[in-house]
Amino acid sequence: MRASPRRAAAAAATALALLLAGCAGTDGGRGEGGRIELSFQSLAWQKESVDTNKQLVREWNESHPDVHVTYVPGSWDTVHDQLLTSFEGGEAPDIIHDASDDLADFAYGGYLADLRGLLPDRLTADIPPQSWSTTTFGDGVYGVPFLQEPRVLIASTVVLETSGVRVPTPEKPWSWEEFRQVTRELTGEGRYGVAWPLREPVSVTLNLGLSGGGQLFHRGADGKVTLRAEAGDRIVPGTIHDQVNTDRSAARTTLGMGGSDTLPGFFGGKYAMVPLGFSYRQQIAEQAPEGFEWTVLPAPAGSAGLTQGVSPQTLSVSQDSPYKREAAQFIDFLLRPPNMVRLAKGDWMLPTGTEALADPSLHTAENGWATGVAVAKELRPAPAQSVRGYPEWKDKVATPALQEYYSGAIGAEELRKRLVDDGNRVLARYQR
Repeated sequence: MRASPRRAAAAAATALALLLAGCAGTDGGRGEGGRIELSFQSLAWQKESVDTNKQLVREWNESHPDVHVTYVPGSWDTVHDQLLTSFEGGEAPDIIHDASDDLADFAYGGYLADLRGLLPDRLTADIPPQSWSTTTFGDGVYGVPFLQEPRVLIASTVVLETSGVRVPTPEKPWSWEEFRQVTRELTGEGRYGVAWPLREPVSVTLNLGLSGGGQLFHRGADGKVTLRAEAGDRIVPGTIHDQVNTDRSAARTTLGMGGSDTLPGFFGGKYAMVPLGFSYRQQIAEQAPEGFEWTVLPAPAGSAGLTQGVSPQTLSVSQDSPYKREAAQFIDFLLRPPNMVRLAKGDWMLPTGTEALADPSLHTAENGWATGVAVAKELRPAPAQSVRGYPEWKDKVATPALQEYYSGAIGAEELRKRLVDDGNRVLARYQR
């Protein structure tokens, strides 16, 4: 069941109010006898994104001789464990690049600085309340959400045009039922209608599940979270399961793949469509064979329309940093609207900032930018954003259960038992 619009709006308004409340912090200041040194750990990995981040650091250093920032590369694959080790060892970077769904345990553990009172009104007002709610835990705000990535369908233009199927738009998307029927029609002659790369199945399932009214995680009046599977939670996993095991319109071999692994087969005509994160467009644009035509379609819609869950990329400040104010000033510099647009283009993602998202360069039809922007207004916090114990549930319970379900090894009832019954035992340990 989805949270009511009134409840969601109240939570978002609370998040924004938290940001605007409070007085200026007092942790900043110059180090004795010299300039302030800050470290910025960035998880940018694509060349264009790395170059943009490094260039912005250089621009900051040139214009702020008294506050020097050192660029430190990190990795999405190891960031959680690496940060935990650095926090416990007292060696955490001052400015931390991460994702909102990785922040809860760090925020509740006291490792991240509460940013209330450290950020300028310009920045807090520019980013919508629903985005701020992804980094609000308890009474504090522990990160600035700045980039977001909807899931879209990347499709072969030629296959769509020759098949005669209705091509969806953000205004008239496919329903999940129509999507299933379309993938059946696109299957044949050595080609699957869709390839689901589900090596990491949890976020895909939960985030797309919001469109069908799924929620799975439910917070009670006492603040405790329990898992409960309802009708809306079955729409997305049921569709994928049936495409693989009943219709044979989805390739079984891609279930253990990452998104990049499916691209050679997509280019070779083995799959008509691949559901991918918006940023994969960069790899497709760079790697597609000459003459290969592709298009970006919105993900299917359910009872909640095009609603999707997202875990935005975030910038946080370490609680141990002696220069929190200067670190927040650097974050503000990175996220000025023109710079946020540069970061979004570098990562082929969408900015959270209202002014940046309105930039005309992001509204072009080329490479599907306009489709992504049209979907952006439907993005909501991922269902498990603030749930303590979510990483353990995801890794130990949900990932293996969903992998077995999608492959046909277990049925829907066994999936429910493992996600819900086993999952509630995990969450209970974190909520005692």
